[in-house]
Amino acid sequence: MVHLATVPNDDAAQAPLVKGLEGIRFGGSEGEDEATASVYGSRFAAEGLPSHDLPEKEMPKEIAYRMIKDHLTLDGNPVLNLASFVTTYMEEEAEKLMAEALPKNFIDYEEYPQTADIQNKCVNMIARLYNAPTKAGEDNAMGTSTVGSSEAIMLATLAMKRRWQNKRKAEGKDISKPNIVMNSAVQVCWEKAARYMEIEERYVFCTEDRYVIDPQEAVSKIDENTIGICTILGSTYTGQYEDTKKVNDLLVEKNIDCPIHVDAASGGFVAPFVVPDLEWDFRLDKVVSINVSGHKYGLVYPGVGWVVWRSPEFLPKELVFNINYLGADQASFTLNFSKGASQVLGQYYQFIRLGKAGYKSIMLNLTRTADYLSACLKQMGFLIM
Repeated sequence: MVHLATVPNDDAAQAPLVKGLEGIRFGGSEGEDEATASVYGSRFAAEGLPSHDLPEKEMPKEIAYRMIKDHLTLDGNPVLNLASFVTTYMEEEAEKLMAEALPKNFIDYEEYPQTADIQNKCVNMIARLYNAPTKAGEDNAMGTSTVGSSEAIMLATLAMKRRWQNKRKAEGKDISKPNIVMNSAVQVCWEKAARYMEIEERYVFCTEDRYVIDPQEAVSKIDENTIGICTILGSTYTGQYEDTKKVNDLLVEKNIDCPIHVDAASGGFVAPFVVPDLEWDFRLDKVVSINVSGHKYGLVYPGVGWVVWRSPEFLPKELVFNINYLGADQASFTLNFSKGASQVLGQYYQFIRLGKAGYKSIMLNLTRTADYLSACLKQMGFLIM
């Protein structure tokens, strides 16, 4: 099963599902009135759902809904899905708010200024949650919503690469061999970012008893072509937090000018409430950008993510496009353009509905559940990584 679909040739598209049954005629009765026929008494119930060509004629809305709904019954139940780390429950009021915003194109800030303002409110809250500099005289942190952590990581990687290129160009040095240091257990979006942007991947490989990055080894892999180090707050495989503070301290100790990006896709809405004293965010000088998934422990349906930069210094201005063809001047730093507004509104609903106390209660319960399941599995003889 892949996300890329292969378009079959005509022979395959027109082949019968079962050989030998080509002559059997399926379909409704003669003179059938499609407007009054029951769903399962209609000719559509005797045909397969269209797969190759756009149908020539219309289908009654009730039948279209029912046929697609029946087709989806073989899908898994989202509530029972423990494998994809995404939110599967939101309150009815949140769902209603999100449904009402389905027609809104989020990118049209001039037409939907209040929706854009809500995104800014979310960025403010996330930046402060991650201890971004906010004192008078300090540069303003910056951030944006994305369709998930994958886009957020692409944007952060692009910013690190361009900043490295600009510095190298100013020094009259070669810019053809950028590299990035990361754990071999990173999520696939990091491999995509490196490959799409032609960045060498320098992995710190896991061992039999270590599944997170080794700070000493990571720092030892840095050279003049390193655009940054990725540390993970919540490994995809084990949920462990990598020691971002140790990496930061080694960089400071060795006087190495190398930025850290923290992939907090999984842990960014957990650690601040469960282990608030853990230093992994903008409290560390070398951390320049952080991404987090709103559709994981941000408690919003997929897909929404966030990325925040410590200051404009770490987001080269040439990557931000200024456009005016939607009615007003606006800045854009995204990989895509149009997207729905529902998930951003859903995120803001959760923020003001739950507050810090609500998030803390939920994350503590989830952590206790995880600890309980882990202890039970150990008693059954399973190895817990």
